[in-house]
Amino acid sequence: MRNLNREDATALLSDAERVEMGEYCDTYKRFLGIAKTERRAYAEAVRLLTAAGFRPLAECEVLKPGDKVYRGYHGKTLFAAVIGNQPVADGVRVVGGHTDAPRIDLKPVPLTEKGGFAYFDTHYYGGVKKFHWVAHPLALYGVVVKADGKVVEIAIGDEPDDPVFMISDVLPHFGKDQAAKKVSEAFPGESLDLLIGSVPDPEAEKDKVKQNIVKLLESKYGISEEDLTSAELEIVPAGGPRDLGLDRSMIVGYGHDDRICAFAGLKALMDLKQIPERTGVVLLCDKEEIGSVGASGMNSTFFENSIAELVVRQQPGAGDIAVRRALEASCMLSADVCAASDPNFPTADSPNNMAKFNAGPSMIKYTGAGGKSGASDARAEFIGRLRKVFDDDGVVWQIGELGQVEKGGGGTIAKFMAYYGMDVLDMGTPLLNMHAPWEAASKLDTYMTYRAYRAFFSA
Repeated sequence: MRNLNREDATALLSDAERVEMGEYCDTYKRFLGIAKTERRAYAEAVRLLTAAGFRPLAECEVLKPGDKVYRGYHGKTLFAAVIGNQPVADGVRVVGGHTDAPRIDLKPVPLTEKGGFAYFDTHYYGGVKKFHWVAHPLALYGVVVKADGKVVEIAIGDEPDDPVFMISDVLPHFGKDQAAKKVSEAFPGESLDLLIGSVPDPEAEKDKVKQNIVKLLESKYGISEEDLTSAELEIVPAGGPRDLGLDRSMIVGYGHDDRICAFAGLKALMDLKQIPERTGVVLLCDKEEIGSVGASGMNSTFFENSIAELVVRQQPGAGDIAVRRALEASCMLSADVCAASDPNFPTADSPNNMAKFNAGPSMIKYTGAGGKSGASDARAEFIGRLRKVFDDDGVVWQIGELGQVEKGGGGTIAKFMAYYGMDVLDMGTPLLNMHAPWEAASKLDTYMTYRAYRAFFSA
């Protein structure tokens, strides 16, 4: 149901839809509370896929309609598919999102001491407002890989008895100089050091607090200071997602961008009741927040290689041209969130062309900045087909832009998929506080995003 005027659609839901919405949002919140990093999102997605009957693609020599398979890469990027009645070479339907989120990473040599405190030296990841991360309880997640190859998983800050960490801030009593600066200058990136200890090691000759932390790391986790050089440790908000509002109509949590769309695509694929005509594919990728770079990012050959793996299992000996034809004949929903209109900040709003809460997921024909720089700009024919798909399924949806034309901008993985010649359209859940440690989404929009992706696979 097109929501041209972006009116609140809550009253349009049937009793059955309200029940399904509540169950879906509870399931999503459980996922979000686990998936605090891209590695944990990957692991939980694989667990869910396995429970739903999906098998590793490498175990399947031949693929037939109805087969459910997945393929992973580096424990971060995931490709899952339900094989359709039509050959993969005739094109697939893709819902693609990302599971990385803005955060703060540890530097390669992180342990330091100053003024009687031990710290982790950090480097922020993605487009953050640095002051958002100051004076809040923080958790530490990731892996430490020892020289012998042993992997030590770290998860500190979310269990009831866990300690938490913090980046300190100057008192308002002494904050006159800080307040006189621009926000972007008041919190230098090099000052975002994570406070991790204050007790000295009485046996150490220097850096006594740091050395006490070194001993704790060795005794509790079996890792040395040198092991931290081959680690991926991420600082994220401590605490899980919660219902927001007295009416419990919203969800606040860390990493809605873009786990809210990634999970919706995953759940939609797993919930298919019949074999789809076209193969349905979910792609959960890494590194989107820093440009989709690297081996696990969208700007790599992982997706292309995965399609080739499907094609060759249906057409042994198929050449490169079969893969290229499959890619060009495919279509995709770039499953990424969008900015919601915020009445507290009307100067960023494009009143008739910006998503609102409780009006459904938003189609974004193009993102980019200024003159659409960095956009893929979906063609009208594809949008027209999708309108019918969603309307026929009773999906509440809206359409708009990211915000005012020259206020800023942003991008998604859409342009990397459009490179193959396929039709691509951005469509995702509207958010408040995007890229903040705590983002907010409407439950109706969360649920209707799932419904939209499910309809896309089934059409």
